[in-house]
Amino acid sequence: MRKRRCGFILAAAIALLSVRCAPIALAQEAGAPTPKSVIYPGDVIRDDMLADRPQDAVRDGGGPFVEDRSLIVGKVARLTLLPGHAIPFAGVSNRKVVANGAEVRLVYAEGGLLIMTTGAALQDGSIGDVVRVRNSDSGVTVSGAVQPDGSVKVGGG
Repeated sequence: MRKRRCGFILAAAIALLSVRCAPIALAQEAGAPTPKSVIYPGDVIRDDMLADRPQDAVRDGGGPFVEDRSLIVGKVARLTLLPGHAIPFAGVSNRKVVANGAEVRLVYAEGGLLIMTTGAALQDGSIGDVVRVRNSDSGVTVSGAVQPDGSVKVGGG
């Protein structure tokens, strides 16, 4: 009786382990995004530009590579990305919302006070980046965070 019970427990444990390990094996076999064709620096990466291939088939060596297409769709290629090759994280960046030399809206808001003026961006910037801007009215250089609408928020809360 005792041998039968141990055998049953052992069989149940093996069945439980095989069920619990199955999702892990599937996660390791998930596809990694690779370009369908050459993507050049400056190109915005769209979902239709990518194909999924097994991760072990696209590993080019060391370094962190993108494993989920949602992390790079909408970003800009910094390097030439080749078809069938893994995409390194260093090969993509956020889109530049503010361009060096472009006229931008400067916004200062604190409490009920709202001041808006224009300035010339002194550097490129993505959403959330802190950039320097020369105030068009005073000529003073200020720093502020790039907002999603392309404005630069300076000081305040």
